[in-house]
Amino acid sequence: MSAAQWRRAMNSSAASATARGTNAPTVVHEMPRAAGASTGEGSWRWLRSIVSAIEARHVVVIVALFVYPFIATPFFTYQIGAQSLALGLIALSLTFLGGYGGMVSLAQMTIAGFAAYMLAIFGTSSNLAISLGWPWWLALIVAVLVATILAAAIGWLSVRTEGIYTIMITLAVGVAFFYLAQQNYTVFNGFQGFSRIAAPTIGDLDLRDPMAFYFLALACALAGYWFVKHLIRAPFGAALQGIRDNPRRMHSLGYNVTAHRVGAYAVAGFLAAVGGILMVWYNGRISPGTIGTGAMINILIIAVLGGMKHPIGAFIGAIVFVLLQNFAIDLVDRERFNLVIGGVFLAIVLFSPDGLLGLWHSLRNRLSGRFTNRGTSRIHQ
Repeated sequence: MSAAQWRRAMNSSAASATARGTNAPTVVHEMPRAAGASTGEGSWRWLRSIVSAIEARHVVVIVALFVYPFIATPFFTYQIGAQSLALGLIALSLTFLGGYGGMVSLAQMTIAGFAAYMLAIFGTSSNLAISLGWPWWLALIVAVLVATILAAAIGWLSVRTEGIYTIMITLAVGVAFFYLAQQNYTVFNGFQGFSRIAAPTIGDLDLRDPMAFYFLALACALAGYWFVKHLIRAPFGAALQGIRDNPRRMHSLGYNVTAHRVGAYAVAGFLAAVGGILMVWYNGRISPGTIGTGAMINILIIAVLGGMKHPIGAFIGAIVFVLLQNFAIDLVDRERFNLVIGGVFLAIVLFSPDGLLGLWHSLRNRLSGRFTNRGTSRIHQ
């Protein structure tokens, strides 16, 4: 088949699909490789696609994130920056599930807390009678792996329902694990939990240092962000979004809806587990209070504040939440802190259902529309 015949065939198939009114995703068709094509061309093409995806705003944000700890105080570096990145990674797992899978889970903080508990049990902590004392890297791998398996199990249980029932099942799982950790002293050490869970030292690099821990959290956050951004464009991500919009149609096309949803829970669980490891190193301890109902709701608030349809929204919501958490008590009493959080959350939901990013996009579109109208009116004058 010649190149012209190949293009005509693709154009005719696309035209017939349009005539049928199908909403199938756009597929880029490529001609078959020549027999002598270089095998390294695919690698260069993949690298060029990554480089082309990086825009000027990405470069500005990355530079600002790298410069931030050098101009900020240790308090802002550690308490604000590192904590926001760790919480944002946990919220990113919920954004991925809710925004691209259509599944709102309240068990993401539970998975993060479970990973933290596993790190304390398999690694080292203040409770030498329970902790096994494994090397930190081995305990880290096992903790993340076990937490990812737990997330897949929760997904297998909850994906058979939809809407409010999925939320209730994940909430029930989170509450059940909270009471299990609070009442079990043999494995989870009851309400006291585990303390003295410090970040490791790798050679001369002490990750307990505020700047070192900030860059560790930044590396994990950037990796999680780019992973989600590329996953939603991959065939798995495209199929997951199709399942979100119309699961019956995707099932009729031959897609395994349950397997894709469980896989999405596993991916989100991995992200939440990494965020949980960062949080337990940040706090130095893990207890049932860390994974209570309030903590589960906070992750939902963070995701909604930033915008559930944008991966970067999880980190924007985390920054706003941490800033309110640290400085709202300067304006109101400590007992009324949740009132401030609730008021901000209610205002965002009422005026911008798509979160702060949705508010920014609408404002930018209005401003650009005004500038366009002014330019058009001047041309007519």
